[in-house]
Amino acid sequence: MFPLTTGQPTGTGSLISFLVPLIIMFAVFYFLLIRPQKKKQQTRNNMLNALQKGDKIVTIGGLHGKILELADDTVVLLVNDATKLTFDRSAISHRVNTESEG
Repeated sequence: MFPLTTGQPTGTGSLISFLVPLIIMFAVFYFLLIRPQKKKQQTRNNMLNALQKGDKIVTIGGLHGKILELADDTVVLLVNDATKLTFDRSAISHRVNTESEG
């Protein structure tokens, strides 16, 4: 009348076959998207923290300037001989390599 059971639950195989693709998909997202973004953010934070007076930088908007003053969250740039502009530190895109300018 009742079917014979082998003592194993019938849903275990389907649960494993459901979880394995999800774990693999999470691993792919982590190694292709999350981890590289964290590394890029860490190198940007290191660059922003290493800025010093006199460094030549480029802002996110493309403005080139030389750092005159640094505060915790702001930077004063000398754009030409007389123009000083204040920017957020986060608006700095990158530092210009002054060694190649000769």
